[in-house]
Amino acid sequence: MDSSAMLLVLCVTVLSSVCSAESSRDISSEDFGGKSYTGTEKLVDAVEDLLEKLDARLPQEDKRSSIPRCNVGDRCALRLGSRIGTLCDCRRGSNCNSFLLKCI
Repeated sequence: MDSSAMLLVLCVTVLSSVCSAESSRDISSEDFGGKSYTGTEKLVDAVEDLLEKLDARLPQEDKRSSIPRCNVGDRCALRLGSRIGTLCDCRRGSNCNSFLLKCI
């Protein structure tokens, strides 16, 4: 399972736990020190904190790479006579097809 799928599962879990906790008891503004603080704002703050923590853990793409990345369906190579020149590097999960010269 890739990181985006795990993040989605985690967000849904947090959302369902917050919603079930709020439906089981009444929350008043006194619980939050007099500020009106809704469950949605609480959830948004929790998800933002979670995303900041996960962003620090994810590997950053190498900035020193001179070959740019291309998406699926983009042209990734150029035929130069008997040689094939690289235009861009296909993203993870796709390869540059030597016949079509596109990422598939």
